Amino acid sequence: MDLLSRLEEHRAEQSRLNWKGTFHDYFKLVLEDPRLARLSHARVYDMILQPGVETGPHGEKHYKFFETELYGLDRPIQQLVDYFASAAKRMEVRKRILLLMGPVGGGKSTLVSMLKRGLERYTRTEEGAIYAIQGCPMHEEPLHLVPDELRPELLAEHGLYIEGDLCPACRVMVRDKYNGRIEDVCVERIAFSEKNRIGIGTFSPSDPKSQDISELTGSIDLATIGEYGSESDPRAYRFDGELNIANRGLMEFIEMLKADEKFLYHLLTLSQEQNIKTGRFAMIYADEIIVSHTNETEYNNFISNRRNEALHDRIILIKVPYNLKVSEEIKIYEKLIKQSNLKNVHIAPHTLRVASMFAILSRLEPSKKAGMSLVKKLRLYDGEEVDGFGQKDVRELQEEAVREGMDGISPRYVINALSRALARDECACINPIDALRALRDGLDQHPGLSRERRDELLNLIAETRQEYDELAKKEVQRAFVYSFEESAKTLLDNYLDNVEAFCNKTKLRDPITEEEVEPDEKLMRSIEEQIGVSENAKKAFREEILIRLSSLARRGARFEYTSHERLREAIEKKLFADLRDVVKITTSTKTPDAEQLRRINDVVNRMVQEQGYCHLCANELLKYVGTLLNR
Repeated sequence: MDLLSRLEEHRAEQSRLNWKGTFHDYFKLVLEDPRLARLSHARVYDMILQPGVETGPHGEKHYKFFETELYGLDRPIQQLVDYFASAAKRMEVRKRILLLMGPVGGGKSTLVSMLKRGLERYTRTEEGAIYAIQGCPMHEEPLHLVPDELRPELLAEHGLYIEGDLCPACRVMVRDKYNGRIEDVCVERIAFSEKNRIGIGTFSPSDPKSQDISELTGSIDLATIGEYGSESDPRAYRFDGELNIANRGLMEFIEMLKADEKFLYHLLTLSQEQNIKTGRFAMIYADEIIVSHTNETEYNNFISNRRNEALHDRIILIKVPYNLKVSEEIKIYEKLIKQSNLKNVHIAPHTLRVASMFAILSRLEPSKKAGMSLVKKLRLYDGEEVDGFGQKDVRELQEEAVREGMDGISPRYVINALSRALARDECACINPIDALRALRDGLDQHPGLSRERRDELLNLIAETRQEYDELAKKEVQRAFVYSFEESAKTLLDNYLDNVEAFCNKTKLRDPITEEEVEPDEKLMRSIEEQIGVSENAKKAFREEILIRLSSLARRGARFEYTSHERLREAIEKKLFADLRDVVKITTSTKTPDAEQLRRINDVVNRMVQEQGYCHLCANELLKYVGTLLNR
């Protein structure tokens, strides 16, 4: 990176953001682009939609704004977007507090952080440009300068909707500095910044005995009371509370339900009337989004307390459970690893998948459906089809388990376990068995686990291990089959010749005796049975293969054994079954001869070059599978 040129670009951007003018200049800008006068909810809604929206295969929407940080939270994100869509139309729902409720490590804080960081970036773009009265502590909308009597005319003539009034500080400034001439009032472009306390506020409850309400609503400036002579003079007041500085933007109320009641009461007026009440001033208008997050226990205590009934109707609740898709969970760990000291460590294939499977299994609730195990449920949720069940059953399973995803192992626990495994072994590679061992050992240090729950999690680790054992065999199977590629091609050619003869009701010619013989049913079934093709389904399967063969031939392409996914799997399994003794001997022998050593090296090199292994984890996998085959 050329630092000097980037610094120059940064200065140019800052110069572009340093626009200043009069209210008259600003008004002309608003007539050209009314979006400049958007209210806070509309601004956030436009910000979310700006990067684009994609529609999934089942009609679900994926918002690109969230895709780099949040995974597997499609439903909560859609509920969040629906909230902003309604609020952007100035419907009553905007006068509510947005409360995210879910387990620790589920993504609540990340979601709020994305909204805050997004606003900081968005207000620095032309599409998200925002202007404020210069010198206003609440960064006020300049259109508030327009007298109430003239606003209906602006709405009728230009479609400009103006909501809100000047803050006390601006009233004094317009009167004393501009002699009431609102057209001369200075306006400047601003960019939201949490660090600079512009448009984004954060409040965290602490000891109610020491924490003062002024953190929310500002305080008297004792240094200037002598100069202005009254505590009710706006010039002797600091409008620097979190609610003040978050005007026109967003305020994050961390763990709102843990706050003292006196802080919550201030939210009543703000959420319903969009006003902030301070001791010595009339209601101060504020246009802002209040977002908070909490856990399920705190929320249930809050709901059961009748003293909080006034706030119940002023809250929009969005549940943010743990992710329940293995493929999305892997993305979470990949993101966390990039942020950690594990990024320079080789992570063997399927290590994150195995860790993800355990985490997801811990979050699933058993189903009452006959034949539905947790592993089958896990696969269904991840988009796979399993015996007797399809994607049509997913909605029913979700409706059956209302609290699913609200308990279980958090992503933080998994990453901590992987970190411990690295620190303990001081190795340059982590494989799935290392991960499972670290997850198991970490249960002893997991706070709040009952003996019963610990035993349940140990059983889930055992189930995950069984799934990995099958996966490990397939990985070695792939590598060995590739090293016997000629055998795979020969087996495929024999199968295709017999399928073609079977479907066309013709005979084959024996290559040695040159006699006509019937298609080899035993050979065909020995391959088809590897993938569960039943006797009744064999004809349809063979016809499907023949159609694919003819289609490729018409395009001048050759049918390879990888041209049909299920047939590829069947060929590999059949060949692996035939080679099972060879694999068993090769992978488990302690002193391999020259031929076995050559074969091991070929397999290891294939795994390194094409399957993502390093030499260390490839050899470990061969030893492990050798142990499995010898049981």
